[in-house]
Amino acid sequence: MLKKKIASLAFGLLAGASLLAQTGPDRWQQAAKYYMEIDMDTKKHQFDGKQKLVYTNNSPDTLRKVFYHLYFNAFQPGSMMDERSRTLPDPDPRVGDRIAQLKPKETGYHKIKSLLQDGKKVNYEMAETILEVELAEPILPGASTTLEMEFKSQVPIQIRRSGRNSAEGIDYSMSQWYPKLCEYDYQGWHANPYIGREFHGVWGDFDVKITLPVEYTVGATGYLQNPNEMGHGYEDVGQRADLKGKKRLTWHFIAPNVHDFVWGADPDYIHDVVQLDDTTKIHFLYQDDEDYKATWKAVQPKMKKAFEYIEKRFGNYPYRQYSFIQGGDGGMEYPMATLITGNRAPSSLQGVMVHELMHTWYQMLMGTNEALYAWMDEGFTSYSTNIVTAYLDGQLKKGENPHYYSYAGYKQLAKSGVEEPLSTHADHFMSNAAYGAGSYNKGAVFVHQLEYIVGEKVLKEAMLDYYYNWRFKHPNPNDFIRIVEKRSGLELDWYREYWVNSTHTIDYAIDKVEKKGKKTLVQLQRLESTDKKTGIKNGRMPMPVDVVVKYMDGKEEKTACFHIPLAIMRGAKANENMYLEYNVMPDWRWTHTSYELELPIKQKDILSIEIDPSSRMADINRKNNTYKPD
Repeated sequence: MLKKKIASLAFGLLAGASLLAQTGPDRWQQAAKYYMEIDMDTKKHQFDGKQKLVYTNNSPDTLRKVFYHLYFNAFQPGSMMDERSRTLPDPDPRVGDRIAQLKPKETGYHKIKSLLQDGKKVNYEMAETILEVELAEPILPGASTTLEMEFKSQVPIQIRRSGRNSAEGIDYSMSQWYPKLCEYDYQGWHANPYIGREFHGVWGDFDVKITLPVEYTVGATGYLQNPNEMGHGYEDVGQRADLKGKKRLTWHFIAPNVHDFVWGADPDYIHDVVQLDDTTKIHFLYQDDEDYKATWKAVQPKMKKAFEYIEKRFGNYPYRQYSFIQGGDGGMEYPMATLITGNRAPSSLQGVMVHELMHTWYQMLMGTNEALYAWMDEGFTSYSTNIVTAYLDGQLKKGENPHYYSYAGYKQLAKSGVEEPLSTHADHFMSNAAYGAGSYNKGAVFVHQLEYIVGEKVLKEAMLDYYYNWRFKHPNPNDFIRIVEKRSGLELDWYREYWVNSTHTIDYAIDKVEKKGKKTLVQLQRLESTDKKTGIKNGRMPMPVDVVVKYMDGKEEKTACFHIPLAIMRGAKANENMYLEYNVMPDWRWTHTSYELELPIKQKDILSIEIDPSSRMADINRKNNTYKPD
């Protein structure tokens, strides 16, 4: 494991220098190097910042402008986030009208004091949470430029993700806290205003120095460069930091090849360290609170066990540290760290830790544009979280379905009348319900249902292929589906298009079963109906179909699977060895709503016929999936 981890880390460090070669000529990636110095005034909750950003233009385009995110500016009355939060039909209760109630000393802001490009002044304009910069000199393809900024920021009262004085008493939850360069990729600039949803960032290296009063303990992205000077639980074994007479400390972190940087700080943090392997440590930073301190202690060996399982199932972790930091307003993932609320029951704390940890694989290492493809971020994470949680709880051995609640949540959404296509931009969903149930539940079903289409073994292999081919890059939906196509040998674009770009549902039924000589004829239907109450049109999505027959062969009960591929798949999944008898039948053409399945079994010998007893196909009405003779 040690050799593999060192090799993977070396890959990560070299990735920025060879992105053009890795991604191909049409999928270049920009690169950034941040150098930041932050001096925090904890009485005013303000900090002075200096930022030097070396930006490399790996695109074939000449750039005459750049854009920065100024996230803290969202926390001001009348902002887009404020307006959006108050006008959605189902506003996030953590936000609601709280921004509108902020007083001047409680708001957040970034004020740009100066900005230079290679020593020359530039013109810039602040458009709320976006800084629009007209460059002094264009950045040519393949060229680099240095942008130097001085800024002053005020940390808002903690409302959404970031801020000070959280509901649990954490002093600073510092996410989306610095002027961050917007991403420019093959789709152009992504200068999205911040209204509370998701993010997209440039792969880069961070060198960050944070100065705070000596009593504060800090957890952050990256590797602390001066642990024996800082103390607070970071010292090497046998070392003890001398903090006598010191009033302030400067924390120095370096984070290679990440696309964001987060930190949390509080004077009451307990800091525990668990050694994962020879190179990697897991940090736990949480309040010294008797109500839940024992829970944080108890979950630590489980997270070590989770890490070990995740690396085998989903790919090895390429960094040398990970931090679980109490802070924020729920759970939010960042490179090498997460902010999570800490006052939780044991199962809840384990669940949120696993979920945010899995975001390392599906977002922090495969940096999809989660504003455009939120379901690839939350859906893939929810899918893998279900599996890891079931493993930790011993449910995988029992054969229980770890994805039951994802399917139930999706079906509830599909019948609700508020569903929108997963291709909707995260900021533009018309309700939080549509965004949440779609990206989390329908996104998770997307992956598990794919197992039904291509087979369990193939999907496991494809998930690893996806990870090792696309980490440290920015994959999109087609990149993933192409990986599965290559591994399975099947054509799968139809599946992505139906599930992601539409709200069509699946509804297959056994219509008739009748005798045909010594055989049995089964009439199958793909139902297309309209719900009288909601007007929702159901059952338009085509799928391959597993028809499983239980029958008597003399005195012996047997089970056979008759797999009906879709013609547009251009093939069929291999036998998953779920059933002793496996038969691939003629294709079902998607234009046809009915299919005649001829079984080489006498009707009188049939005990039952069922469409997909594995329940991996998200059939919206399973009541018509089963036939049993009277």
